[in-house]
Amino acid sequence: MKKKFMTKESYCREYLDYLGYAKTERRSYSRSVEMLKKRGFREISTFKALKPGDKVYRGCGGRTLMAAVVGTSPISSTGLRVVGGHTDAPRLDLKPIPLFEKGGYVYLDTHIYGGIKKYQWLVLPLALYGVVVRKNGEVVEIEVGDRPGDPVFMISDILPHLGKDQAEKKRDDFFPAEDLDVVCWTRPGKDEEKGDKKGLVEYLKKTYKIDEEDLLSAELEIVPAGMPREVGFDRSLIAGYGHDDRVCSFAGLMALADVAAEKPPRVTASILMCDKEEVGSMGATGMQSSFFENTVAELIELQEKGARDIMTRRALEKSTMLSADVTAIADPHFPDVDSTGNKARFHKGPCASKYTGGTSKGGASDCAPEFVAEIRRILDENGVVWQMAELGRMEKGGGGTISQYMARFGMKVLDMGTGLWNMHAPWELASKFDCWQTYRAYSAYLRD
Repeated sequence: MKKKFMTKESYCREYLDYLGYAKTERRSYSRSVEMLKKRGFREISTFKALKPGDKVYRGCGGRTLMAAVVGTSPISSTGLRVVGGHTDAPRLDLKPIPLFEKGGYVYLDTHIYGGIKKYQWLVLPLALYGVVVRKNGEVVEIEVGDRPGDPVFMISDILPHLGKDQAEKKRDDFFPAEDLDVVCWTRPGKDEEKGDKKGLVEYLKKTYKIDEEDLLSAELEIVPAGMPREVGFDRSLIAGYGHDDRVCSFAGLMALADVAAEKPPRVTASILMCDKEEVGSMGATGMQSSFFENTVAELIELQEKGARDIMTRRALEKSTMLSADVTAIADPHFPDVDSTGNKARFHKGPCASKYTGGTSKGGASDCAPEFVAEIRRILDENGVVWQMAELGRMEKGGGGTISQYMARFGMKVLDMGTGLWNMHAPWELASKFDCWQTYRAYSAYLRD
């Protein structure tokens, strides 16, 4: 029996709103929790026991989130169905001591987060988002650059008239990473060579009630300014920051909402919206941490009396997962990097990748054909449009996802996500149709 899904335009409207708000993983987390609560989900600590149909979520550090609709079969017996994506995106982070003066101006000193092409961040309107935590634990939220009337920030570049020497350098050399300095205050100070850093510090104290010392305990991110937009006369593409990978994690969130609106599934349906994927999935909020298995253990503890550690291990081995991450759409301007006959295209639905990694499948999580066949059946029975492809030609590079960190539990894992142009650029392009079909794919999988 085919499932009912949201329409394409209604889904994409919600996604555009989400993407415009979720400029950081913290904002993605807060909006996702808000959406879950509206659909009846409760934080795991509010439950004394779990029964079929219960809607539960658990977070970590305000950045990583797992949510589930409890199934009729015990988790220890049938495992879970998981859709797992990430909500961090390539960007520029402010260094712990971010303010410095140079040539009479004040800059924000930055550190690259994730894989970027440095030149794409030059002469671009930028926004500042994040939190500053005072010594007493009070959290100050900062968001500048996207509201009407807000100022923006920028990294300057040399004019072409004087750029002869720069033009002769290789792409990765002509603009050093240490020069990705964001201009934030040019008002003259008493010493024109030093700049008016004192004036900026006074502004921060007046506006946000923070001292320069408070920036030592801050998490501040430089991201592109501006809201997502429709692209082309046909409006069939979406330009936005952070499609990788909020396009997939949002699709998982909406798919779980479909499950929550129906009778309890047989197998517990769940989503992961994790952090730190772009820098190797390390840290307490990354998928190389114990957050996922700890959460599964918590679910089993609330579902079954006398729960033991071995029950969690057995549940993980019986679980399956769609690793919800983006892939590359073939660009006609760069045909030499495409895998002949195995390239992804716009408007053909989400792309399943049997393996990721580079040449020789290095670092790959190679999905078993039995699970690929199971997913094929689910998608085809529900009329989902999808495609199979690789991330480019061998010996041209490669990429990875969280699939390898989940497959280590013995889970069956298949990578499947939306294809993009301009991946890791400040503005990425996704097909509305592909975004919608990605949601439909995840929904069909979780509800099967």
